[in-house]
Amino acid sequence: MTDTGFEKTPARDRRRFPGISSRAYEHPADRSALVALRKLSGFDTVFKALSGLLPERSLRLLFLSDSVRVGETQFPHLYGMLRDACFILDLEKVPQMYVQQDPRPNAMCIGLDEPIIVVTTGLVKLLDEEEMRAVVGHEVGHALSGHAVYRTVLLFLTSLALKVSWIPLGNVAISAIVTALREWFRKSELSADRAGLLAGQDVNASMRGLMKIAGGDNLHEMNVDAFLAQAEEYESSGDLRDSVLKILNVLPRTHPLTAVRAAELRKWSLSRDFQRIMDGHYPRRDEDKDTSVTDSFRQSASHYADSVRASRDPLMKLVGDLAGGAGDLGGKLRDRFTGGSGSGGGPSAPADGGDKGSNGPG
Repeated sequence: MTDTGFEKTPARDRRRFPGISSRAYEHPADRSALVALRKLSGFDTVFKALSGLLPERSLRLLFLSDSVRVGETQFPHLYGMLRDACFILDLEKVPQMYVQQDPRPNAMCIGLDEPIIVVTTGLVKLLDEEEMRAVVGHEVGHALSGHAVYRTVLLFLTSLALKVSWIPLGNVAISAIVTALREWFRKSELSADRAGLLAGQDVNASMRGLMKIAGGDNLHEMNVDAFLAQAEEYESSGDLRDSVLKILNVLPRTHPLTAVRAAELRKWSLSRDFQRIMDGHYPRRDEDKDTSVTDSFRQSASHYADSVRASRDPLMKLVGDLAGGAGDLGGKLRDRFTGGSGSGGGPSAPADGGDKGSNGPG
């Protein structure tokens, strides 16, 4: 049964964000990937068709009959976290939440008409209270952003792609949409991580939770700073071949790489944008109708341009060189792949990150 009231306030003193719009925490890459997804040829047709065909009632009945519904008498500590997160992010209707038997740590927010949050027993056992609070806030962020619909479509299409893999043209068409959906899905996780931080308001707990998801429950054997250093090394080391391999490694995934997620969230937690939200200055939902689509495009484009300029990844550096009209691009391309210094027709910039052992700042 869903709730619409909030008789209880959060377990400890946390700032609440009345009327907060999802625009406050959505990652620019999330918005731009969703725009690109909606422009994909055939997506609107498939989406409208699936919206009427997806067995949402069957999905709800499945969780109702084969999982444990969170409430005042079942997993009450999770129910308290759920209500707290909805109170803090001002989500009026508390979604139904289920615990599903699965040793793999995972959580999801799905549903077409109303979102359903599902967490696995593996995740509940893995995380402590504050870490779990960030995860619950993460899923509530998905619900507030309206992500559940597209995530449900992705789950269905992924299953369908396997069933029609023997149909050459059909599989190609579905695979194109699945690939675009996965790209958006990964970016939406960055937005929801931010929502989880706003709900839990404990950046160390958010970092620990991501680290545990990557490495298990041996917290005494792990270190958050060292974990973040892995992300720094991943982003900055290697040559152009490694950049291509990174892309290939990420393509089949629905979630971003965990260390990279942690680094992205830490960076946002130190930003002026985060501090402004904590100070009570954030976009409101009642202003969403007046939001300029052009401004959203401009913000996303600015974010990508800044990312390319700041990135130490060799491929992103090459993209920056191309955009900047740098000379001797053939030599640069060769050098980035081979790690050589090059002797082309013009002065060649150092191959950033070419030293595979480097993990220092650029």
